[in-house]
Amino acid sequence: MRALEPRLFPYIWRYSKADQLKICAVVFASLPFYFASLDLPKRIVNDAITGKAFSHGEGTAPFLELTVQWPDALGGGTTRLFEGFQLDRLELLLGLSTLFLTLVLINGAFKFWINLQKGILGERMLRRLRFQLFSLMLRFSPEAQREVKSSETATIIRDEVEPIGSFIGDAIVVPVFLGTQAATALAFIMMQNLWLGLAAGGMVGVQMVVIPRLRREIIRLSRRRQIASRNLAGRVAEVLDGLPAVLLNDTGRWERAEIGGRLYSLYDLRLRIYRRKFAVKYLNNLLAQVTPFLFYAIGGYFALKGELDIGQLVAVLAAYRDLPPPLKELIDWDQQRLDVEVKYETVAAHFGPQRLRPAEHESQGPPPRLGSPLRVEGLTLRDPQGGASVEVRDAEVSLPQSLALVPSGPVAQEFTRVLAGLQTAPSGSIRIGEHDLFTLARPVHAHRIAYAGVEPVLFPGTLRDNILYGLRVRPLRTNGLDLSKTRINEAVKTGNPCDSVEDPWVDYRRLGVRDAGELDERLVDLLGRLDLGDDLYRFGLGALSSVAHDTPVGQRMIAAREHLREHFARKGLADLVIPFARGRYNDQATVGENLLFGVPRDPSLKEPQRLAATPLFRQALEKVKLLDELDRMGVAIASNLKDIFADVPPGHPLFRRFSLITPDALPDYLRRLARLPAEGRLSEADSVAFLALALAYVEPRMRFGLLDEALAKRMVGARGIVQGFMHGDDGCDVESYDPNRINPRSTVLDNLLFGRIDTARMHGEALIQQEARAVFREFDLERPIQRRGLEKDVGNRGQLLAERVRVRIGLARAILREPEILVVDRVDEHLERGVETLLDVAGATLPRASLVASLSPDADLARFPARLPLRDADTRLRSAAE
Repeated sequence: MRALEPRLFPYIWRYSKADQLKICAVVFASLPFYFASLDLPKRIVNDAITGKAFSHGEGTAPFLELTVQWPDALGGGTTRLFEGFQLDRLELLLGLSTLFLTLVLINGAFKFWINLQKGILGERMLRRLRFQLFSLMLRFSPEAQREVKSSETATIIRDEVEPIGSFIGDAIVVPVFLGTQAATALAFIMMQNLWLGLAAGGMVGVQMVVIPRLRREIIRLSRRRQIASRNLAGRVAEVLDGLPAVLLNDTGRWERAEIGGRLYSLYDLRLRIYRRKFAVKYLNNLLAQVTPFLFYAIGGYFALKGELDIGQLVAVLAAYRDLPPPLKELIDWDQQRLDVEVKYETVAAHFGPQRLRPAEHESQGPPPRLGSPLRVEGLTLRDPQGGASVEVRDAEVSLPQSLALVPSGPVAQEFTRVLAGLQTAPSGSIRIGEHDLFTLARPVHAHRIAYAGVEPVLFPGTLRDNILYGLRVRPLRTNGLDLSKTRINEAVKTGNPCDSVEDPWVDYRRLGVRDAGELDERLVDLLGRLDLGDDLYRFGLGALSSVAHDTPVGQRMIAAREHLREHFARKGLADLVIPFARGRYNDQATVGENLLFGVPRDPSLKEPQRLAATPLFRQALEKVKLLDELDRMGVAIASNLKDIFADVPPGHPLFRRFSLITPDALPDYLRRLARLPAEGRLSEADSVAFLALALAYVEPRMRFGLLDEALAKRMVGARGIVQGFMHGDDGCDVESYDPNRINPRSTVLDNLLFGRIDTARMHGEALIQQEARAVFREFDLERPIQRRGLEKDVGNRGQLLAERVRVRIGLARAILREPEILVVDRVDEHLERGVETLLDVAGATLPRASLVASLSPDADLARFPARLPLRDADTRLRSAAE
């Protein structure tokens, strides 16, 4: 992907000239029809209304007569192509009027097609431009990545190029279309009367010269506003990223003042733009209104003298009526051009060649191996702590082998980033075999060298998605998903890829597995070697069940459920699991879960607030006379929480214990409590809010004493009615608990236990899970549960995972790529047995690969078979002296 052209119109011409010329050809084809529509009012007035065609006593006049007047150079004379129709005066009036209407429709059709094609062209070019910018972003050099703010780049691609794409469709077509229309109207006026034509042309000249000059200051201010808006977005992103520091230091008032100042600057720029913009608009409207005055005065004068007939004057006025709109649009187009050119040049500078790595073509075959040895010559590295550049000792080591970088510390960390291509060195070289890493093609570099650090980048998705991310390099075309012809054509026209994320991107054969199932087994084994087996098991227990009860795995789960109940009874642990029973209230489940005795098929209804607002559910509670009672329970819960959180700051652990309410929602509930009526029912909005608290209530956890045995029995008795109402026509069905079925809306753990663990018992949950795991192994369910754990959602940048899990996921992703050299940076800090685990896993999974490791300061270097010294003792002393 080449860099953008620095100027807008060369970019437009390069990628859209064929479409632009096609539309312009249609514009020129429309001009005869437009000219005819200007001339026809004169014929209607003169020939039909005033009767000029019948001035010599004729009873009829020709209509649609086609005659060609030959010039003298071609012999002169006339040729009649069609004699037309002979019509009387009324028929001629109706015929000419109908012809005028037909021309209006034809001109309208031309405008519709031209505008539609402009819009399509603009959208295609916008798609092309956004894709090009995204592709250029992928080529940002390491220095550019440090310099450029991600929020600014995202804003450019999403918002700032939007007006550029819209303008591209108008860039050439609009001045051609509007300019030819204005020129046609002006030429027609001159054909009727030279002086009227000169007056109109003079006013047009003033508008086209003076107005654009006055608008230049608007463009300059607009450019300042664009840059200020982008800086505002970048500053907001900085504050959001540093929000913990703002909260810890209580500097919110200072940040608000700083943002307030930026917003005032934007407001001031906007105000100055508005003042000049509307002043120019006033002047433009004034000039547009002077011309009709001249037409009425001068045209009326010539009409009174008999030098201009009434039909010509009407035609001139009608033609001028069509003249200001295209002129105004041309002036607006010129302003838009100047504005968009500034935007485009700013965008092109942001993605300028100085920020990009050299463009590289994808190789079709397997990349070459790097070979041996590893040579470091004259290498200097940037000091990560901001000091002077650091000289690295020349070295040469044979590969493959495991190398520990010594001494541990910032220099070793910087060396791993340079080796992985994440950083550039000021001078020197690193060679592997015959290949210089600094000039090695990026696809080859990425294929042969993998990197894992302590801050892996995880994308929103599942564990599986993030581990397999490094394998999605190019799609397999053999069994790829066929795209529609329309999508392929649009991709070709806009320079977009024809690849689809629905295509198979993972080469199972290269990995030595047959299908996705075997690959999952390999992932579970790899994560087990990294001591994530227990985490996978825990994630799998919390995932929704993905098996049906009538499958072999489903039948094993049901059998394990029965065996588990008997196992707990033999161990004296039966009271630790409260089973789901239709005639019994489950104390460890919420009020809402007990009322439904199942799980809603609509996932959103798992939220108490959504369920409380569902009309069918509220009607069911009204039917069993529980709505008012549960509303009162919610009010009592809110009152208790009000007392508990009276002097508790946001973020206190109490909010996690009483998870019914968040710090943000507490003020709203306090306002609702303050306005409660002394008697009578709550308003619907208050009822929904307080009912949501009641539905999330679990007595053994909260211990507010709000749920007695009588109320629990009433809720158990209401289950049938609630489920009957929820099985309505709006899709609010409930998947009921059934001891002989697998509930696909419940978690794996709930399905296997068919109940809830009694959390009141000390260490009850850990004990139950320990005993249950042994049973699951007996029924060959542990591996399927761990495979379900691969579907754990990692959240934005992996925030739903612990740091040690994130680091190991990054290491697993690098190992799975089967690189020739695995580069790691301090990952031993997050492994159970540190260096020992790292060497064991690398030796077992990558037996023919090299390992280059920057280790933590307290790592056991004796375990490594070889070391790569980066600095000598005297070098460190010299650096300290400097």
